[in-house]
Amino acid sequence: MASLGAPQLLGAAARCPASNLRKQLACRPAPRAQITVGHRRASLLVPRTASEQQTAPATSSPSSSVEEDLMQQLAELQAENDRLKAELASIRTSGPAAAAAAAASAIAGAAAAVVGSAAKVLEPPATAGTEAFMRQLEQGVAWPSPGTKFWEAPARSSPMPVDVGGGSSSVQPRDSRSLDVVHFTAELAPIAKVGGLGDVVHGLARTCLARGHNVTVIMPFYECLPQDQIEGLGFDMDIEVPKGKSWDGEIQLTTLKTAVYRGVIGGVPVILVRPADWDACNLFRGGRIYGGSYNELESYLYFCRAGLEYLRCSGQQPHILHLHEWQTCAAALLYWEVYSALGLYRPRVVLTIHNLDNTGECRQDEFAFTGIDGEQFATIERALDERTIGHNPERLNLMKGGMVYSNAVTTVSPTYAKEVLSGMQAGWLRSTLMRPEVNSKVRGILNGIDVEEWGQHTSPTTPARTALSHRWLFLTVYMQVRGILNGIDVEEWDPARDELLPANFSAQFPDGKALCKKYLQRGLGLDESPDKPVVAVITRLVPQKGIHLIKAALFRCLDKGAQFVLLGSGHCDGEFKAMAEQQFKDHKDIRLLVMYSESLAHQIYAAADIILVPSMFEPCGLTQMIGMRYGAVPVVRKTGGLADTVRDVDSHAPGEANGYTFDGTDEGSLHGALDRALTHFKEQRASWTELSATNMNTELSWSRSSADYVALYNSIAMP
Repeated sequence: MASLGAPQLLGAAARCPASNLRKQLACRPAPRAQITVGHRRASLLVPRTASEQQTAPATSSPSSSVEEDLMQQLAELQAENDRLKAELASIRTSGPAAAAAAAASAIAGAAAAVVGSAAKVLEPPATAGTEAFMRQLEQGVAWPSPGTKFWEAPARSSPMPVDVGGGSSSVQPRDSRSLDVVHFTAELAPIAKVGGLGDVVHGLARTCLARGHNVTVIMPFYECLPQDQIEGLGFDMDIEVPKGKSWDGEIQLTTLKTAVYRGVIGGVPVILVRPADWDACNLFRGGRIYGGSYNELESYLYFCRAGLEYLRCSGQQPHILHLHEWQTCAAALLYWEVYSALGLYRPRVVLTIHNLDNTGECRQDEFAFTGIDGEQFATIERALDERTIGHNPERLNLMKGGMVYSNAVTTVSPTYAKEVLSGMQAGWLRSTLMRPEVNSKVRGILNGIDVEEWGQHTSPTTPARTALSHRWLFLTVYMQVRGILNGIDVEEWDPARDELLPANFSAQFPDGKALCKKYLQRGLGLDESPDKPVVAVITRLVPQKGIHLIKAALFRCLDKGAQFVLLGSGHCDGEFKAMAEQQFKDHKDIRLLVMYSESLAHQIYAAADIILVPSMFEPCGLTQMIGMRYGAVPVVRKTGGLADTVRDVDSHAPGEANGYTFDGTDEGSLHGALDRALTHFKEQRASWTELSATNMNTELSWSRSSADYVALYNSIAMP
């Protein structure tokens, strides 16, 4: 590895003190202030604010010699403080000039004392890429024991002894126009997260807030939410929400008293809604977000009505209602058919399709859980599920209705938008999107439209049914389908500042990644070899993710002398459980972890040389982007967002290429891409290191994506 010079060593206080002081220090590099003494500078640790402090569990104690040195420094500083107090008392009666001279002398003396004290404890800076530098990085690592849940314990017993630089800035440009945006969602990271949906909504909302917009997320108040993690949680109001309920085989229309709460989750303002009396119904009850003890269809239909009713009762007029997935699609139908005539006139509706694998089927009578009859939507032009024509009963499809009634529709990557519009990923909705009068105009909108020909969006006084009076007019004229690529939270996923890692690293100082690999290998009981590439799969184990290709990759790694680590679970995990407990139990190169842990995911990303994502379809995919952020090289099937984010080494110039891709769904196609990556790692290590650094430097944040969404909002928003 080429020499990168020496990163700056932290001050003496960065080493862990005795256990009684450890609680006052955070196990990560602290910001520094600098005191100038002549032409020399001394780096001093600046105390953290209360919000920045964290408690480091006492696992491994530092050596007694370090403890004695630190206690001696504390005594010296206390003595110096007493001396300064005495000097101050002696000059209180002196003139200003004498006081200034004494103060300058005291500051210089204190700075010199700190410099001398630091010199007694710190080792000389080592050059990055050398064995001496690696020894410095290893100071304070709490090396794990195989067979333990090491990811549940701190990876370090003391802070990083060096600052590897890097880090992320959350500074966003301020937009000239401030919009009021309300998201409707079933998930929100970090506390109501099942898949990527929660990450996307949180990342987009937080970035738009930073751009100067007023953003609120409305979501269900699930019984399982950890309330202690909701900042400022408080009651807002009670509202009466129209709702149908099932009684003796029929749906009866009534109202349900609903409690509305406010709070902040992960820096994002939220509105949480739930029945005021949970004993009277079981909506959103149970120990999980999905699959609890409640009827999901009934609950989300009620949620859509409750969210709109809250906006009406509170007098809000947001510019944008941004809906996510089938769970919130009914809000688009209810807004245009009910609430736009009840004074809620300003919002325009954006629907983001995160995954068309589930589109939300609904009987007409079940739609009455919203408080209105579903019969009015049972036409091909609106929300009728065309697969059920002639059936008894015919059904509605909420995703289709959401697409028809939204002013703009986005998918989470440009390629997935193309796949949806072409019918490849639209499933049965292909018959809708491939109508000549629909498809041609949607494609025209994707390429830009003549705004003089098509005019502006419906005015507040124009009933929604007028826009729907001609077949698919609402879809073809007012709906714009486009793909906007997701970003990732580069503050949460930051190898230079990640507190879950045994060592931090960056593109400038990548040495810590090798230490993270060694740490994971030891903790999982794998062969500790830097020359064996670690191929990681972090995924839900469901058919979409390419189960047969994951298994094929496992055995290919075995044949090629690579290591394979799987982290994930799902309804297709049975075979992996069996292999983990039998064929590959205690194997030195294979570890199958049929579970999920956020902290372990961080450590696997940091250790991985290759991140594998062989999905059958992938609307966007965050795994490959997080992997690149941590210096891994992605091997992906070329579909959806994977095709948009990964550029093959063998078909792109250095600096542009970032991974390996394949097109087919067969094992041979996977083998070809994986073999190329493994060969690159083993035979061109210097080139591989450069590729890893390129990936760490790739712009993957929400900055560009949020700008695209803001532009979309402005294109449809009313003044």
